[in-house]
Amino acid sequence: MPGTDAAGFQERYYTSSDGLMLYAREYRPDEAASTGRLPVICLPGLTRNTRDFHPLALLLSRDTAAPRRVIALDSRGRGNSAWDENKANYNLAIEAGDVITACTALGIERAIFVGTSRGGLILHLIATTRPDLLEAVILNDIGPVLEAEGLARIRDYLNSGRKPADWNEAAVILKENHGASFAALAEEDWREMALALYRDIGGRPVADFDPAIAGALKSSDFSQPLPDLWGQFESLSRLPLMLIRGENTSLLSQETAGEMARRHSRLIRHAAEGQGHAPLLHLDSIPTAIRAFLATCR
Repeated sequence: MPGTDAAGFQERYYTSSDGLMLYAREYRPDEAASTGRLPVICLPGLTRNTRDFHPLALLLSRDTAAPRRVIALDSRGRGNSAWDENKANYNLAIEAGDVITACTALGIERAIFVGTSRGGLILHLIATTRPDLLEAVILNDIGPVLEAEGLARIRDYLNSGRKPADWNEAAVILKENHGASFAALAEEDWREMALALYRDIGGRPVADFDPAIAGALKSSDFSQPLPDLWGQFESLSRLPLMLIRGENTSLLSQETAGEMARRHSRLIRHAAEGQGHAPLLHLDSIPTAIRAFLATCR
């Protein structure tokens, strides 16, 4: 397996309220240089993990002008966090509780949060249950309304059954599945995505999440109206809020993004050109936009 750069972070483990061992990566800059700045906590998507945020976390924690402590979390059943024997616990409410537990375990009373896809949905819940934790929020290609087309696409590729024989094939499969929406990605980006999504087991890349998470989507009927989170979104209205939307996303519509801006007059919007769901946050102009947003926060 190609090597993963482990420099720049510490591995942290903590226990959920129901006894599950959960994992985090902590990127700590020089304490004197980051004094007075709140940390950034990153929450990944449905089947993703802390490795998605590694390039961005390095950029933010090593920023020469305004470094910040960055923490990325593996949700239960993903990455280095333990799988849950009770598969019903893979739900937003339980996972939001895990984030709150992580903050307690890591001594964080308030932070700036980045939520990619499902991570952003979790932040909608935290905004209503523990608003005191949130200083500012960055939503990565997610909002209060999810498009059925995008959810069906996620369901289908997660349950396609095709498994790579080696790391080259892993990158090829990812490009075949997502290349039409991610014209901005170079070949090296596909290889990095493979390293983020898969782990090495017996010399082979294997998807790094509990298969039950994908399996739960098989019976989903996306032809029926989906519940929305507009009520929870209103709880974000008091906060500095940034929305990153993939130019080619099928999960977050322009109409929903526009309504989010109407309901949150100070919403900062950034388009991830040449990317679909969900944008890679370390590419092109996105890190510059994120740093500009963070400069307005504590």
